[in-house]
Amino acid sequence: MQISFTLNGRPTTVEVEPATLVAELLREQLNLTGTHIGCDTSQCGACVVHLDGLPVKSCTLLAPALDGATLLTIEGLQGAPGSNRMHPMQEAFREHHGLQCGFCTPGMLMTAVALATEKPDLTEADVRHGLEGNICRCTGYQNIVVSVMAGAAAMNAAKGE
Repeated sequence: MQISFTLNGRPTTVEVEPATLVAELLREQLNLTGTHIGCDTSQCGACVVHLDGLPVKSCTLLAPALDGATLLTIEGLQGAPGSNRMHPMQEAFREHHGLQCGFCTPGMLMTAVALATEKPDLTEADVRHGLEGNICRCTGYQNIVVSVMAGAAAMNAAKGE
């Protein structure tokens, strides 16, 4: 079946089998490998993308659900194609050491951006609660929480510019 959607700001039309998962479509057919597959059961959060502005786990979402929708992946987070400028949340993760091995990082970033967009004045409790669906086996979460709070502050500051 053919589906058409907006992917990272660009109109996209692809052929998919009805049982194709969004994570598979992204990684195997569209060569967008930034969305990671960790558990295949929606437990770890490594596969989080934004569907119509909301964070969703792409490892259990069927690709036909994208038809007519807008999808943002980690590859589209920084903005304009060819831009070398990182998103404020990406900068915050880099500056505050919010990653180690990096496997969970794309999903953490996508979830964090959604959290900061939904609630600009995040508290530490908000961040810890909001990241409950994202598992990191390396960091212990403290630097991730600090990174999300710094990233949210930077996103707020960027809105005011």
